[in-house]
Amino acid sequence: MIRTELDAAGIEDPRLRTAYRRCRKIAAEHGRTYFLATRLLAPDQRPAVHALYAFARHADDILDEFDTSLDVAARAARLQEFSDRFFAAGQHLDEPVLAAVQHTITRYGITADLFEDFLASMRMDLTVTDYPNRAALNRYMRGSAEVIGLQMLPVLGTVTTTQEAVPYAAALGRAFQLTNFLRDIDEDLVRNRIYLPADELAAYGVDRELLMWCHEHRCTDARVRSALAAQHETTREIYRFAADGVALLAPRSRPCVATALTLYSEILDCIESSDFSVFSHRATVGTTRRLQVASGGLFRSWRVRRQAGAA
Repeated sequence: MIRTELDAAGIEDPRLRTAYRRCRKIAAEHGRTYFLATRLLAPDQRPAVHALYAFARHADDILDEFDTSLDVAARAARLQEFSDRFFAAGQHLDEPVLAAVQHTITRYGITADLFEDFLASMRMDLTVTDYPNRAALNRYMRGSAEVIGLQMLPVLGTVTTTQEAVPYAAALGRAFQLTNFLRDIDEDLVRNRIYLPADELAAYGVDRELLMWCHEHRCTDARVRSALAAQHETTREIYRFAADGVALLAPRSRPCVATALTLYSEILDCIESSDFSVFSHRATVGTTRRLQVASGGLFRSWRVRRQAGAA
């Protein structure tokens, strides 16, 4: 399958093919829903999407997984070294993720500022543990989520100007990340982070101390439940706005994005149906449901590509 994708994308250099294979493996191992959705893209689109995912994942791993004994200064140094290598002139064929993503950037004309914003938000994660209001959280999500959708736009293609599709792509990235923040609030607390606006939580009498109480007792206080319900509705509104942008994408890309939107928004359904019991279990969409949604998207994707081939 990967050989077909690389051939379709016109990637012939053996070292680049190896680099893209590595990125595909990272996406398959760490982004199950994401990877499943990419199967609905045309083969020539998939390598670029895998490369963009692998780049983001590698930067995130520097912060959260690699050698957890490292202090903030050491992690900052590693992230800066990664950033310096990425922005350095020339190819990095000895580093698979950088080689693949730089090839993707050149091929699709993805602008450097999107990666600068992304790395800026990664640096914030080194020292920022709380966000006082929605504006502060949105500044973080600009680089950590919105730019991911914007990086993808040239790969997905649009039936309108790219600029017209930008607000919807950014909103979808934001909605995906807000869903993660709600689902993973307990896990983030372990890392001393709260990715919800402090002032909006405070309106319901919720602060870090109360959230830690919920974590320690594996239950959701009534005040926290009300605060999370409000965050849930805010995220729903962003999904509704983002959904209007699917029609602006190239027809062959719509099944993939629509499937990802459906599956991620259903994580919100799971959170709500559990009565916001996010401190006792992690909300997930079951395998049967994921395959059901994906199979419908796969059929639509196949039909669009078939019609395009017959035109």
